[in-house]
Amino acid sequence: MTWKTAYRSIYYDGAPEPTDPDMTWATTALLIIDVQNTYLVRPDRAALPVDEQRRFDAWTPFHERMHKTLIPRTQNLLNLFRTHGIERLFARIACHTKDGRERSLSQKMPGWNNLLLPKDQHPGQIISQLAPERDEIEVIKTTDSALTGTNLRLILTNLGIKTVVCCGIFTDQCVSSTVRSLADESFSVIVVEDCCAAGSDELHHKELEIMNMIYCHVMSSQELISMMRLDEVVGQTL
Repeated sequence: MTWKTAYRSIYYDGAPEPTDPDMTWATTALLIIDVQNTYLVRPDRAALPVDEQRRFDAWTPFHERMHKTLIPRTQNLLNLFRTHGIERLFARIACHTKDGRERSLSQKMPGWNNLLLPKDQHPGQIISQLAPERDEIEVIKTTDSALTGTNLRLILTNLGIKTVVCCGIFTDQCVSSTVRSLADESFSVIVVEDCCAAGSDELHHKELEIMNMIYCHVMSSQELISMMRLDEVVGQTL
């Protein structure tokens, strides 16, 4: 099974295989979404009450996926885009005020989304392995969608971008919201399956199935690398 037949929902059962997207380097950009320090912090399990230990254990597969799959594969993809001079952009959740009063309602809801991440503090920064370099573009968003809450649409348009390759977390939240916004603005969108993660594998795979073939095409990093021929001339530096 390849990306052309995987992650098909009931809506696309029996639909013809999609054609290859336009992956011209000059009009393609990589967008890394919300891979920030705050999401990798874990308390000492032994010091937690029993119920919190249960929640700790429920999140362990996510953290294993982040360290064993998402981070190294996204880092590899980022390095290849850098090697070939293809645009790289980054989006992160953060607030411009200390109390976060300018955040959207979705970022103020009680529970999981209610994170207070002042833009200059460590928890809100992109992790060091994937941090922007030199003149790479980073946008700060106070909404789930990186397009709605920033001038990213204008930036992509000014760069001449037609295809956006999305990686990051969480598949079913900020990645999904960004993908839908990009699709609504008529960008072609690729979601790199092994460079994304949700709170659980079930949520991750179900959201990919929901988005695939209407808002984006879902593929593995290796399928993307092969399609873009990024494995050629690897090792050169800009």
